[in-house]
Amino acid sequence: MINSVRNTVLAVLNKNNYGYISPSDFNLFAKQAQLEVFDEMMSEYNKAINRANIRRSGTGYADEKKGIEEAMDVFSVTKFLLRDTANKFFLPSQVTTNDDYYLINKVLCYSTVLQAGTSSGNVINSLFDSTALFITNGVTEGDIVVNTATDVEAIVTNVISETTIQLSADIFTAFPEGYAVYDADDAREAEKVSHSKITMLNMSNLTKPNTYYPAYSQEELLMSVFPSTIRSNGRVQAQYLRYPKDPKWTYVTLTNGEPSFDQSQPDYQDFEVPIEDEVTLVVKILQYAGISIRENEVYTYAKIEEREASQQQQPEQ
Repeated sequence: MINSVRNTVLAVLNKNNYGYISPSDFNLFAKQAQLEVFDEMMSEYNKAINRANIRRSGTGYADEKKGIEEAMDVFSVTKFLLRDTANKFFLPSQVTTNDDYYLINKVLCYSTVLQAGTSSGNVINSLFDSTALFITNGVTEGDIVVNTATDVEAIVTNVISETTIQLSADIFTAFPEGYAVYDADDAREAEKVSHSKITMLNMSNLTKPNTYYPAYSQEELLMSVFPSTIRSNGRVQAQYLRYPKDPKWTYVTLTNGEPSFDQSQPDYQDFEVPIEDEVTLVVKILQYAGISIRENEVYTYAKIEEREASQQQQPEQ
């Protein structure tokens, strides 16, 4: 979609010789335009819920909320959080999870230990423990394995025998190293609480968080999980909405003085918003382009198109 958007933007600008947008400028404008569309999507979702609550939304193909939810699911991510110190875990970021989060939807904590011990040897992408009883203790595919010496986790991909299981990553490169296997089917959703509330909860024997009813609070870039015994990688998993990835129109050669689109480049990234937002992206990029080249007519044209599109989308009163 990104090449189609760029060609349309250039066609509009070149129609009256308004100017030219370099690939680097286009990528900057595309990033901002996509973020605007993403934010508007969240706002429209809230409006769709309100319309559904007062029975002014359709069903089936006319269900606005369902359509927006499907578009939002593209940005849904479920990943384990990296531990900082004690029971504090890093919130999702480019450094820890390779993406920035927009909204944390839920946090899961894993507490049931199926097997714990020490590795007996090195096998690539596997865990070998000569004293283990993986099958007897109920270890199955999908369970979480944590190297307690390095705090690195992996997922069980195959249970080969009582003493050997295959893993999704090679996390045991030396031996002996301690490990723990957590039951992936026994996930407890943690409740988000304020800093003042978590203090009171921890002081009460009746309301103090435990492994069956965990809780968490957030501060700066960290999440504190309670009870404080939850303090290892592989035990805290977050499902959240991430921001869209920065779009990038890539090229490698010049054809007749013009960049030639090449999506085979390793840093190529298409838009992640739905294809029906292509017109909106074009209009928003034209607005940025009009400001950049100091052409008021381009900016005005784009604003008029955006206003007309917005009016067409307004529900009937």
